[in-house]
Amino acid sequence: MTEHEGTDSEIGKAEVLAHLLSADDSRSRDEPEIATNIGTQLQHMGLTTWSISILRRLRDALGKLKPQSVLEVGAGIGHRSAWIYDLFVTDASTPQRYQLVEDGAKFAVILRRLMLRHDAESYTSIVVGNLDALIGETNAWHAASSTGLEVGSPRIVSDNDAIIVDGPSETRARNIEALLPFLSSKGVLFTVEPDMPLGNVEEDDKDGMLLVDGFNQWMELIKSTNETHHIAFMPLFGGTLVALTKK
Repeated sequence: MTEHEGTDSEIGKAEVLAHLLSADDSRSRDEPEIATNIGTQLQHMGLTTWSISILRRLRDALGKLKPQSVLEVGAGIGHRSAWIYDLFVTDASTPQRYQLVEDGAKFAVILRRLMLRHDAESYTSIVVGNLDALIGETNAWHAASSTGLEVGSPRIVSDNDAIIVDGPSETRARNIEALLPFLSSKGVLFTVEPDMPLGNVEEDDKDGMLLVDGFNQWMELIKSTNETHHIAFMPLFGGTLVALTKK
């Protein structure tokens, strides 16, 4: 490959992200019925989710990307997952694997019902556990596999064409940094910018300081990752959708 070809390739890859994050006007703007029902359940449980605008745009991006391996971290009770399953049904195209990771065991029961409702057992796996521990176990499995001592399969699958990262704002940057190695060479990681601290935060405000530290980590992540990844931002109602892919 010549230098000129390499430059064209990099420019093309950056433009792909912009294309992915653009709206697909051919798709419905309505929320899928199952997602609507789960959204009502979220409100009753006092839980939050991504805005409809962000979920719609994520759906559009995945529809263009057509990933064969999807990893969703912080699946909750499946509101975003319902949008993704609806995409698979609408397009009559399912990935080879769809892995949902959630810290809460009680939520896994709800996710399993969602999976069964979409007849998605053949390609879906639900993993329950703390993300740090799961990544540690996965890395240990790969280390053992290099010596031929591995048993079973890794907790988190590598080489994902799409990774979706949710979770608390204070840990989002750290989680993204840990998950970037799980992307395939042309894979895309999607997330939403963490909450920005507002006003002055006192040092004895533990929750406030966690938010400040998390946002500072996010800014450092964007700065350092910019050397190795293309990054695109799409401001929408309810937040900013962010996409990263390897250079």
